[in-house]
Amino acid sequence: MEIISMDSRVFDDLAGCMETIEEKAERLHRNQADLRLKKWLDNQEVCQTLGITKRTLQTYRENGLFPHGRIRHKVFYKLEDVTKLLESSHHSKQ
Repeated sequence: MEIISMDSRVFDDLAGCMETIEEKAERLHRNQADLRLKKWLDNQEVCQTLGITKRTLQTYRENGLFPHGRIRHKVFYKLEDVTKLLESSHHSKQ
């Protein structure tokens, strides 16, 4: 076994750096966990859920009625946005 000795100030600085790295790693992990909680739906899933055609969904996007994200050429929608639209259309019919 090898013993390494260092000045206490150097050790304290090293410990401080390690704490900073640990805090950043925890923050990144929390951010990733938050992203996993959000389910994204593709065009087909949204059309099936809402009972609409792909053209109607495209019209909603074009008119800014439906938030969406795009990865390459594929469009995705947040599950919570689909739920909000369903709830708003349900309440407006009553």
